[in-house]
Amino acid sequence: MDHTPFVTVIVPVRNEAACIERTLTRLTDQHYDPNRFEIIVADGRSTDDTVPIVRRLQGKHPNIRLLHNPKRLSSAARNLGVLHGRGEFFVIVDGHCDITDRDYLTKMVSAFERSGAHCLGRPQPLEIYSPSPVQQAIALARRSWLGHNPSSFIYSSQEQFVKASSVAVAYRREVFEKVGLFDERFDACEDVELNTRIDAARLKCLFTPDIAVHYHPRSSIRGVAFQMSRYGRGRFRLAAKHPHSLSVPAVAPMGLVFGMITCAALGLWYPPFLGLLAFGALVYMTVVLATALSLSKKTALVKAKLTLPLVFMAVHAGFAWGSANEVIRRVKQFAFSGL
Repeated sequence: MDHTPFVTVIVPVRNEAACIERTLTRLTDQHYDPNRFEIIVADGRSTDDTVPIVRRLQGKHPNIRLLHNPKRLSSAARNLGVLHGRGEFFVIVDGHCDITDRDYLTKMVSAFERSGAHCLGRPQPLEIYSPSPVQQAIALARRSWLGHNPSSFIYSSQEQFVKASSVAVAYRREVFEKVGLFDERFDACEDVELNTRIDAARLKCLFTPDIAVHYHPRSSIRGVAFQMSRYGRGRFRLAAKHPHSLSVPAVAPMGLVFGMITCAALGLWYPPFLGLLAFGALVYMTVVLATALSLSKKTALVKAKLTLPLVFMAVHAGFAWGSANEVIRRVKQFAFSGL
């Protein structure tokens, strides 16, 4: 009998025509017995050529399976993969990331077996071949302390046991049997929510650079602002379900914006508040510009250097907007529930 562990790779997608063929090809080219792993692509009603591309690749690789995800949520896509997957191990690979190691699955299984961990976390650097200046600026900003939660390990390079909270992406089947599936009420941070339950169950998570993947940065300032608004909404939805998960970095962007708006409003009646507003804005811009200046040494592209401050502001404003929307939604829900 073949005792090679069976692996299910779950690929949640929606409108990933630009990247999906490369991602799937990297997976089908793995040095792992194709009879011992499957690739489940869960498509959220794509309107581009994602589905035709996947169907064409299915003709060459019978271990690619295509499932339709009518809910269009990443959480629902992941659950489809878990429910339909045959794996002993499951790993999430988004449609817009790049796997450069053909031994990726082999190393993943090895990490599970040598560590005894219930789940694995990985580095997820925003690094691709020939990025645009905007993408390079986004990548630099997002892996800095001012552009990403400093408590996350996704830009680390040291193997260690850590909390699953924000890094776990690969799981033993028994994890889902113990803590349940992804919460489909989440349209962002569904992975963090599941991983929070994993920590509560005291399951072990190994963070290992052996299974790093490279993500494609958003291609525009507007795109990264929208992405961060979803993260902000998801983070406060997470806090409503798991209050202990709320942290200072999660609150800071909304607190900054709320403080500035409050000072501006109060300044109409009491002018000193306008001075406080100006001081706060000056401190914020000083920190942003100083951080951007230090990071600009890492790129030779002038446009990327000039774009860095805008990226930071888009990250913070987007996160604050999403957070505020979720808080307002919940306040309204609470207010009207008593009527």
